[in-house]
Amino acid sequence: MHQFIAQHQEQIVGVLSGFDRVVFRGTLRPIAYAEGMRRYLRATHVLLKDFGRHVEEVSNRLKEASLAQARALGRPVTYLASSQTDKDALVRRLMAADGITRGLVGVLSCVEPCQSFEMRRDRDTQKLVVETRYRKCLFLYHYWVHPVLGFMNARIQTWFPFAIQVCLNGREWLARQLEATGLRYVRRDNCFPWVEDWATAQRLLDRQVRAHWPKLLDGIAGQLNPIHAALFRAYPLHYYWSTYQSEWATDLVFRDAAPLRRLYPRLLHHAMTTFGSADVMRFLGRRLLLSGNVPPRFAGEAVSALKQREEGIRIKHSVNGNSVKLYDKAYTPVGNVLRAEATLNNVADLRVYRPKEGDPDGALAWRVMRRGIADLHRRTEVSRKATERYLDALAGVDDDTTLDELLHRLGRPTQWHGRRVRAFRPFGADDRALLAAVSRGEFTLNGFRNRDLQRLFFAHPTTTRHEGRRRSARVSRQLRLLRAHGLIRKLAGTHRYQVTTSGRKAITALLTALRATVRQLTPVAA
Repeated sequence: MHQFIAQHQEQIVGVLSGFDRVVFRGTLRPIAYAEGMRRYLRATHVLLKDFGRHVEEVSNRLKEASLAQARALGRPVTYLASSQTDKDALVRRLMAADGITRGLVGVLSCVEPCQSFEMRRDRDTQKLVVETRYRKCLFLYHYWVHPVLGFMNARIQTWFPFAIQVCLNGREWLARQLEATGLRYVRRDNCFPWVEDWATAQRLLDRQVRAHWPKLLDGIAGQLNPIHAALFRAYPLHYYWSTYQSEWATDLVFRDAAPLRRLYPRLLHHAMTTFGSADVMRFLGRRLLLSGNVPPRFAGEAVSALKQREEGIRIKHSVNGNSVKLYDKAYTPVGNVLRAEATLNNVADLRVYRPKEGDPDGALAWRVMRRGIADLHRRTEVSRKATERYLDALAGVDDDTTLDELLHRLGRPTQWHGRRVRAFRPFGADDRALLAAVSRGEFTLNGFRNRDLQRLFFAHPTTTRHEGRRRSARVSRQLRLLRAHGLIRKLAGTHRYQVTTSGRKAITALLTALRATVRQLTPVAA
């Protein structure tokens, strides 16, 4: 991200990076499976034959308690015939009509699929057994303007095992913090094209990650079901909180609309035509081979797609349910937002440095990331780095220099330490392969060595010392060619090289042009 900001520092006036949409789920884990439910029934002295009567009684008590506050405040309780109804839009219209700015807005109820339990008589043993079943039941959606979390909603399943889902927006949270601090801001949907003090706003947004989420979420659960403790007095249960889905957004605010409108189509074109599967996996923190290729054991797929939205075009790169995307979010007189966003739905492919589950004092190791909020800090880190890698990969897109000017500069011989160096020939097979090699994603951070390029240029390892020297000398001549034309530089005190800022822009432009089809170039020429 720092490279992208440096490239456009004259236009970028502010940066905000933090959670956008986050969905938490609360589970009563001890009764979330059939054997746990049987234990609960034994502990509460409920016979299997009385299962139906008991769960219906508990469900009715929960529904009455959950709706009590809405009825006491005179807020509407609305039943929806279809679960596909846009609930947020319905509630926002209600807020505007009633002038609600804080507290409970209303409750929506609808029947939706859920995982629950069913009593069945076993054909072989002729005994009753409890089994997990997918069925339908009533869900209650509570909508609030929360004093800390802002506009949000939470739903509770009104049948065992009473799962909870909490959906909130990180920018809503920031708006409440800015108001509490007295900072002025302009808001468009869920982004901020202008803030009085960007640095302070980012510090406030950083606090979100360190919030005491179990306490906040337990408080919401208490409002959904105020009689939870009474219902489970004989068998105490507590909610286990996990992150079902998270969206991390990095907003770069441009001072003027014209530069962003001019730059954005070029960013889309570059991202669609240049980034391959390995690049997308690298953005999202997936491991690659030392060669930079996708591991052969990788069973998923990496997909890049464009989507036309009402506001404009959005590009999205996905790997196994996780994605990174880019879109121009808002154009206003006070600021214009370019947003890079990372969405994590599947964390099974990601790792976190932690002890083994159930052994907090055990040895630390890189283990599979959990959905539980104990690993929320690592989810934050992966999401933030994904957007930063993506933006830095786009830093080389130059919106001013023409391809003709670039080719003219590189197409002339130059001097290196008093010796003539030939012109660069990007349309030649050898020089084109050289550009592709040094711009590989795995060389972005630590650079590359002579031996790294040898592995790419030669299919088989050398078998003789003479052949090794010949290969090393050939690559050295290619490195001298790149250095003479200012495309790479040598890292002091090492044998490594790194692409320069101007070199990355030049290489990106050349490779994009070389990979573009005639169909893609024709509209530009017209």
